[in-house]
Amino acid sequence: MEKPNILYIHSHDTGRYIQPYGYPVHTPNLQKFAEEGVLFRQAYCASPTCSPSRASLLTGQYAHNSGMLGLAHRGFTLTDYSHHIIHTLRSAGYISALAGMQHIANAFEVPWKTIGYDIFLGDTSAVDDHTGDLAAPFLRAALDFLDHPPSQPFFLSLGFEETHRKYPPLHPGLNPGYTLPPAPLPDTAEVREDMTRYKISAQNLDRKMGTVFDTLQRNGLAENTLVICTTDHGIAFPGMKCNLTGHGIGVMLMVRGPGGFSGGKVLDSLVSHIDIYPTICDLINIPYPDWLQGISFMPVVRGEIKETRDAIFAEVNYHAAYEPMRCIRTKRWSYIRRFEVLPHPILPNCDDSLSKSLWMEYGWRELPPAPEALYDLIFDPNESNNLIDHPKVSDFVFEMRERLDEWMQSTQDPLLQGHVPAPPGAILNNREGISPTEKVAGSS
Repeated sequence: MEKPNILYIHSHDTGRYIQPYGYPVHTPNLQKFAEEGVLFRQAYCASPTCSPSRASLLTGQYAHNSGMLGLAHRGFTLTDYSHHIIHTLRSAGYISALAGMQHIANAFEVPWKTIGYDIFLGDTSAVDDHTGDLAAPFLRAALDFLDHPPSQPFFLSLGFEETHRKYPPLHPGLNPGYTLPPAPLPDTAEVREDMTRYKISAQNLDRKMGTVFDTLQRNGLAENTLVICTTDHGIAFPGMKCNLTGHGIGVMLMVRGPGGFSGGKVLDSLVSHIDIYPTICDLINIPYPDWLQGISFMPVVRGEIKETRDAIFAEVNYHAAYEPMRCIRTKRWSYIRRFEVLPHPILPNCDDSLSKSLWMEYGWRELPPAPEALYDLIFDPNESNNLIDHPKVSDFVFEMRERLDEWMQSTQDPLLQGHVPAPPGAILNNREGISPTEKVAGSS
């Protein structure tokens, strides 16, 4: 097989809240894309915070192994940028290009050079990317790149700011009263308006991604381009982004292209973002780098087996503030462990919003998070009934604790040794604060 081009097209804070996953969010271009490719219904990120999630996908490593323990624009970095997939692909004859959001190198430096891309097509830092039009310079440059692709196979990372907050304003005549809130949140006017504005952002994202998909088709690139369409983590609502339930780590993942990624297949196999790197290696028939920690899901796509893994693992270290957590998730159980006993939520790790203000009004600040949680995903898919102390599931609690410990030990998780320090000069929030905008400088 001729080496396929690879388009990694990604959004910000979208979770699975799009039409192909059954949500009432009108995204027809993403629906069409899913029906042409393969949709993974049980895909999860390895860390539900922006830079660590993206770094895990692009290095095939857990965040505590890649070094990306927090946000790039707050002073966190990869330990070794040569672990980025573009360097492995370069040795296989690929040229790499970056357009739009990247968020794994500090924007105050020259991020595309830090990462090692061959071509830079512009970023989102100087534009309002929350509009529905296609005027953003980085997007125009990416479309031109696809109109005039290089002669050698390419890896193009095309990242959109949507659906990150702040969301666009409500359209005239758009009634939030007909919007369903996300599962963890109450059905109130505030949350309905919040979710309606999210839907506008998602529709803008769909319009822009649809233009990219159309460009591939028009130029005859669609058949030999592996398109990986995903997001970093859950949507930016309370109890979702930056949390280790499925609301935080569940992500859209749709893949279209050669090698079996076609036909509108819908798969329920457990998949982690760190599995994408080894899958690409399998597809183009190159050796795995020795640092990879994921598992190729090519056998599942080819229909040889139904599962490549029986569990996924994820973590949080730093977002706006330090909040160390780890989890293991199987088809039946979700087990989450915090490594500090907290008197209240770490509120700076939740983006400001109408929904957050509502929770605050009703006393969220006085509700201490559970140090441990076990959820039965068959009888409690929303992960709202913590069974950690229920005597009838004590055997499962023991098993999940043991498996999480084994994973942490096998990956040499620094959290086993206690507090994980931030790099010198990292920008962190006071954990007693309320908003992520209340920045303070310091390590930890």
